[in-house]
Amino acid sequence: MDSSTDFVAPSKDERATSPVRPVSEGRRPDRVAIRRAIVSCGLGQMFEIYDFLIYAFMAAPLARAFFPSSDPMVGLLSTFATFAVGFFMRPVGAIVIGSYGDRHGRRAALVMTIGLMAAGTGAIGLLPTYATLGVAAPIMLVLCRMAQGFSTGGEWGGAAAFLVEYAPSGKRGWISSFQQAATALGLLFATLVSYLLTTVLEPEAFSAWGWRLAFLLGFVLGPVGHYLRTHAHETPSFERAAGKREVVDSPLRVAFGAYRRPLLVGFGISICACAINYIFLVFFPSFAQQQLKIPASTTFLSTAISGIVYLVLSPLMGALSDRVGRRPVFLAASVLSGIGAYPLFLLVVSIPSAAGLILTQALASVLLSMFCGPLCAILSEQFPTRIRYSALSISYGLAVTIFGGLAPYFSAHLVQLTANPLAPALYVTLTAVLTFAATLFAQDRANLPLPEEGDRSADPFITEAR
Repeated sequence: MDSSTDFVAPSKDERATSPVRPVSEGRRPDRVAIRRAIVSCGLGQMFEIYDFLIYAFMAAPLARAFFPSSDPMVGLLSTFATFAVGFFMRPVGAIVIGSYGDRHGRRAALVMTIGLMAAGTGAIGLLPTYATLGVAAPIMLVLCRMAQGFSTGGEWGGAAAFLVEYAPSGKRGWISSFQQAATALGLLFATLVSYLLTTVLEPEAFSAWGWRLAFLLGFVLGPVGHYLRTHAHETPSFERAAGKREVVDSPLRVAFGAYRRPLLVGFGISICACAINYIFLVFFPSFAQQQLKIPASTTFLSTAISGIVYLVLSPLMGALSDRVGRRPVFLAASVLSGIGAYPLFLLVVSIPSAAGLILTQALASVLLSMFCGPLCAILSEQFPTRIRYSALSISYGLAVTIFGGLAPYFSAHLVQLTANPLAPALYVTLTAVLTFAATLFAQDRANLPLPEEGDRSADPFITEAR
C-alpha cells in the first residue's frame, strides 16, 4: 500500500499550529487529566443533547406554530417528520466531522460541533411562524433542524472516542459511561426546562411565545461548552498516533475498505438502545399528551424521573461491563427489551395516569442504561485510533437515524394506522432481536488494550513513517 496516501505527515508549519501536544509513547493520563476530560467532554455533551432533544419536547407548540392543521395528529406527524430530518443529517455529520476528527484531533472537532449546534438551536427560537411567513417558516425550521443533526452526527462519536481514549484498560466502561450520563443530564435538563415552562406559563402564553425560551436558552449555553472544549487537552491515543505519523489521510476509505464487518456490528449493537431512547423517553411525552390526555407538565415530570434513573444507572452498568464483559450485559439487555416492550406499553395504556407513565418510563430507563452504560466502550473497541472517530460515528449515526430518529414518526404513524396504541411495542421488539444478533459478533475487549495498543500486527492499515 502506498504510504503517501495512507497517512498525513504534518509539515513544519502544521506542527507549529497543531492543537496536538507533544507526548511520549508511554505517557498515560493521571487522575486530574481524566477528571478534566470527563468534565469538558461531559458538560459539552449535555449542552449538545439538550439542544437536540428540546425540539421533541416542544413538538406540540411547534406543530401549532409551523404546521397548523384542523387535525392535531397531522400537525404532530409533520413536526416529528421534521424531527427526523435532523437525523438524516447525522450520518453526514458523522462522515464530515468524524473524518476531520481522525485527521486533526478529537478536540478540534468537538469545538466545531458545539458552535454549530448553538447556532442552529438559537435560530429556531427566533424563527417567524407560519402565520407570519407562510410556507417559508417550516422550510426555515427544517434548515435549522438539519444544522442540529449535522452537529450531533459529529458530536456523539467524538465524545465517545474522547473518553475511551483517556481511560485505562479495565476502566473504559466506567469512564466512557459518563458520556452517556451526560446524555442523561441533557435529557433531564431539557425535560426540566419543558416542565417549568408548561407549569409557570399559562397555556396560551406557552403556545404563543414561551416555547421560544427553551431554544434561546440552548443558544446561551453554547459559549460555556465552547470554553470547556477549547481548554481541554487532546487524547493520549490520538497524540501517539500523530506522533508516529499514523494519522491516515482518508479514514473513510480505510474504514469501509478493511472494517466493513465491525461497522455493521457497531450499527447492529446500537439499534435497540436508539429505539428505546427515542420511543420511551422522547416520543412518550407527546404520545401521552395526544393519545392518553395526560397533562403536559405531568409527562415532562415523568420523563425527568426516568432521566434520573438513566443518569444513575448508566455508570453502574458501564462499571459492570468492565467486570463481566460488554457482551453479557448487551445480551441480557436485548432479551429483557424484547420480552418487556409489549408489557411496558400495555402498562401505560392500561393505567393512563401519572403513576402508570412514571413506572413505564422508569423501567424503560433501566433497560436503556444496560445498553448505554457500556455502549461507548464496546463501539470504540471495535476500531483502531486512526479511524475510530469516523467509524463509530458512522455506525452509531446510521443506527440512530434509522431506528431512533424515525422511531417517533413511525410510532405515531403506527398508532394512527392501526388505531392501536400498543403497536409501537412491536418496533422495539424487532430492534431487540437485531441487537442480540449483532452482539454475538462483537469483539469484547473489556480487560484488553484498545486494538492498536495490544496487537499492532493485526491492523493492516498501520503505515509508520520511515
